[in-house]
Parts: sequence; structure tokens; C-alpha cells
Amino acid sequence: MTEPPLDRIWDLHCHLAGVPGRTPDELMAALVARADRMGIERLIVFMGYPMVADPSPDELRRQNDQVLQALSHWHDRAFGFAYVSPNHVEASLREIDRCVRDGPMVGIKLWVARRCADPAVDPIIARARELRAAIYQHTWNKSGGNDPGESRPEDLVALADRHPDTPLICGHTGGNWELGIRTVRSSANISTDLAGSDPTAGFVEMAVRELGARRVIYGSDVGGRGFASQLAKVRSAALPAADRRAILGGNLRAMLAPILRAKGVAFEP
Repeated sequence: MTEPPLDRIWDLHCHLAGVPGRTPDELMAALVARADRMGIERLIVFMGYPMVADPSPDELRRQNDQVLQALSHWHDRAFGFAYVSPNHVEASLREIDRCVRDGPMVGIKLWVARRCADPAVDPIIARARELRAAIYQHTWNKSGGNDPGESRPEDLVALADRHPDTPLICGHTGGNWELGIRTVRSSANISTDLAGSDPTAGFVEMAVRELGARRVIYGSDVGGRGFASQLAKVRSAALPAADRRAILGGNLRAMLAPILRAKGVAFEP
């Protein structure tokens, strides 16, 4: 029996940086053109350019404005997450209200300004939760040591323990995915993002085996990576077709369904 087509791909992790173009509109058009070639239905875009690790309140607003402009002609193909920082809590809450509550964005992105184990991030998490917004936290385990504010998967576990009913996304599965998967395994409210690392055999199979397919989400980290190599992680994995379909889009649609419905966005679950 032939497997159903692996369509309905939603990409969790896309950037404007690293894509050819001079303006947000040109960059977004280039992203969509590449997504079309790979059969990707929807993109999640966050952070503007150039990327700034510890942004000021003005920089947060500037980068979110770039994403808002990029989305402005592509609401049928892309959603955005607001870039926020626990080093500027009040400014971040204003950005969440501006971009998510009063704007088209459907989640938040936390990067490397401050480790998410720090309770300073809690008001941001609480506000995103109130709005049913998705919460994406970059994590990495670097062999030479992380940057001072860069979260590891164990930092996200500490955050998950403080917010046990809030869904969280472990960005990059911690880079060192074997360690990252084991670290978040017992935190049922953490899903893992496949984006950014090499398409190494066994990555997705281990994630499904240890976490269950419903806690694994495809993302590319384009333009730092290409769509093709990141899709290959899922398409080449030894998995049932139903698990691949969930990872490539079904899990992300389920996570975003509450906020999309609250915003009146029509979509097929």
C-alpha cells in the first residue's frame, strides 16, 4: 500500500537574516519562493536583521517591525513570533501586546540575552500564556561553553517546572540532541525543535522513541540552514507515516490552534 503524501508542512523556525534581499518584503518573497520549491505550506518567522543577542527595547521593536512588514503581504503563508528579552521585561510585555494581542503574531521568541532558568522571564511567559501564544526558547550545549545568557535544555526544564501547564519549545533540541532529548524527557510540557543541526541519522528516531512523536516539531532555521537538509531529517527517518505527518506540521498546527482560533484565522487542522 502506498503511503499518503507527506504534505501540509509547517516550518516552525525561519529567519529573515541570511536570505537574499534588501528589504523585509524582498526577503520574505525569497523565503516563500524557496518554500514553494520544497512544498512547505506555512512558515513561522521571527527576529529581524542583523540579529542582536542582547537587544535594547528599541531594537526589539525595530526587529519586530521588520517581521510585521515581511508578513504584511503573506498572511496566507506565514505567521510571526515576537522577539522579546527578559533583560527588558516591561518593553517585552509591550511588544507582546502590540504584536500578538493587537497584531498578527502568534508566539514569542526568546534568544540568548538571559538564561531562561532566571525567574526574570516569568512575567513574559505568563503574558504569552494568557494570550495562548506559542513560546520558543533557543537552547544549546556548546562544547567550549555557552555564551553568558545562552540557555541550555536544563534551563528550560527549570522554566517548565515553574510553569507546568504552559507548553514550551526547546529550540534546536539543545544542539547536542542526544543530551537535549534526555534532559527534557521528563518535562511533558516541553516539545523539541529539530532545526539547525546537521541531518544526522538517528536524531528524529531517538526523539520519537524517548519523547513520543507528538513532542517533536520540524523546523529548518532557514536562512542559517536550508529547507532541504532539515526536511531530510524527517523524511529519511525510519518512522510510521502518521508520525512523520505529525512532526512535519500536525504538531505545530495543534499547538497554534487555540491562538489561531481566537484570532479568527481560518486553517485546516
